[in-house]
Amino acid sequence: MNTFTFYLQNYWWCLLLLAVFAYLLGSVNFAVVFTRVVKKQDIRTLGSGNAGFTNVLRCVGVVPAVMTFVFDFLKAIISVLAARLLITFLPVAGVADGSSMKTEFMYYTMLLAGLCCVIGHSFPIFFNFKGGKGVVTVAAMLAVVDWRLFLMVLGTFLIVFVISRIISLSSIIAGIFMGPWGFVVTYFFMYKPSLDTLDPHNFVFVIVTTFLVFIIGLFAIIKHKENIKRILKGEEKKIKAKKKEA
Repeated sequence: MNTFTFYLQNYWWCLLLLAVFAYLLGSVNFAVVFTRVVKKQDIRTLGSGNAGFTNVLRCVGVVPAVMTFVFDFLKAIISVLAARLLITFLPVAGVADGSSMKTEFMYYTMLLAGLCCVIGHSFPIFFNFKGGKGVVTVAAMLAVVDWRLFLMVLGTFLIVFVISRIISLSSIIAGIFMGPWGFVVTYFFMYKPSLDTLDPHNFVFVIVTTFLVFIIGLFAIIKHKENIKRILKGEEKKIKAKKKEA
């Protein structure tokens, strides 16, 4: 029995509780909250209609946008840290702290929590299941799960943004590369080096982790379907620095 199967069979109830917690936390959409507080309007009826950082920046202002960014970032961090704490203190018979199996459990749980938080952000139960695209939430989740993966995805985003000045295109390309970067991190930085040790990682870990990261990236891409249509038509807005008045 591989670690993933063992993990599912013995700790499904922990995963269920964590998934519900992360989803509910993700469902607190701060773009909607801060826009209602500041402008007494629903951000989903303004601009692009997206309940996210970029639309708040364009339609409401810098301060509400920064607050949206910070709190969306924090809710993902809290979700993933809750998963980390759960596995850290959960007594698993025969599984030592610091072992490859415990590390694999940790990754699975953190990615699950992050994914559920992103789903909550995009389909919030508190706001009629109409939320944002989850770009900031995904970034925060990756930063806590694995800094190497975060930097690779962030680097991809920044390169595309510097060239195109289009946030949505940068997010889409970064989402496309999430799966491949997930494989690079788990295979070349974790699995392969562990083969020379007494406690190697199971290759199933590479497959499952890559798949989960791919699904998260795919989810982010699908949420950008309207942006993709505008990009193909050449109608997507670019971020431009405002010129100072003379």
